[in-house]
Amino acid sequence: MIKSEEFSLRRKLFIEKMANNSLALVFSGLGRKVSNDNFFYEVNRNFYYLTGIDQENSSLMILKTSGEVNLFLFIDEKDPNKEKWTGLRLSLDEARQKSDIHNVLFHNSFGPKLENILSSESEFGAFEHLYLDLEEELKIRPSYSTIDLKKELESKHPDMKVVDLHPLLTSLRMIKSPSEIYLMKQAIEITDLAFKNVILNLRPGLYEYNIRNIINQTINDNNNRRVAFETIVAGGKNAIILHYPHAKDMLEDGELVLLDFGAANAYYNADISRTLPINGKFSNKQKLIYNIVLGCNEAVINFIRPGLTLAEIQKFSVDYLAAECHLKGLINSRDDILQVYYHGVSHHLGLDVHDVCDRTLPLEPGMVLTVEPGLYFKDLKIGIRIEDNVLVTESGAENLSKNIIKKVEDIETLFLSKETN
Repeated sequence: MIKSEEFSLRRKLFIEKMANNSLALVFSGLGRKVSNDNFFYEVNRNFYYLTGIDQENSSLMILKTSGEVNLFLFIDEKDPNKEKWTGLRLSLDEARQKSDIHNVLFHNSFGPKLENILSSESEFGAFEHLYLDLEEELKIRPSYSTIDLKKELESKHPDMKVVDLHPLLTSLRMIKSPSEIYLMKQAIEITDLAFKNVILNLRPGLYEYNIRNIINQTINDNNNRRVAFETIVAGGKNAIILHYPHAKDMLEDGELVLLDFGAANAYYNADISRTLPINGKFSNKQKLIYNIVLGCNEAVINFIRPGLTLAEIQKFSVDYLAAECHLKGLINSRDDILQVYYHGVSHHLGLDVHDVCDRTLPLEPGMVLTVEPGLYFKDLKIGIRIEDNVLVTESGAENLSKNIIKKVEDIETLFLSKETN
């Protein structure tokens, strides 16, 4: 787990980016209604990044005035009746220990505190900037979002400029600390366990949902970890659908199955794709296409280094696949590659599976990316994607998921050993 001192350091770095005479408000968010009385809650990742607090209806207030900094954390008051239904709430002391913030107050004082701070008689003086997390649908009261708060405050305080805090936090979240990288490595190790369990059980005649259940249960059984996202298990023709949602069809002998899955560990995610022969043996055509994708995967990992942009990495992957597919007679011209390769090769990974980033910025050491080239041939009922998670280093990239096998011979050998045991 990440220590409270690291949350303090994150806030310090964020505050350094804030303008002087400014105020920042960051909210954990509220549970969302799914249907009737069914609610779902996920903490706002920016709030969690700065506080380590995972509890709805919480908020962080940061004041930077004349070189002085004041922080206030607001949480719900403990309510024994509510706790009977939805679990224990943090005490003030528990919130202080988790966040390393001294001034922790109950949330019913947030409104009066904000009003007092923004009043003309405030001891803090006038604020020139207010930083808000303006993510769409971030609710801070029922039917009231941070965008609504922005409009209200702009109306009451026209001299105060309300700006989105995302650019400030994005630049911080893109660089992972050793603690964050460690948590992601653990998530990848758990994902590898799930992958090995798939190979032990995969055979023709099972259904996509059987394999999905194996993956999800393996992850859940490891200290009650969660899946990072909805597990994708796509057999045969379904693998050409990038985010195939159903997992309902039978897995047929002689076809491939594409897996896109990952474990979440204290909100830090793995995101892995592998493609397997359902009967344990690749056909010649399958092997041909698979090895092109694998070659691209490995070439991109070797290509990544500080200073490159995601656009340059994407161009490298497109050029590689176009040249190989044309050489092997899979496409008529290199320009046809976009008909069989139609997604990005990389995105940032962290607290979100598609983590916050500025795609125009060059890569720096400490960034964690996916590398996920793919080829999708509808007429052949072949969709192949091979995805690893890599850490940008001073001199290149380290493949954090290198232990999750992906070579044809390694996959077929593992299937064969299963049959002989």
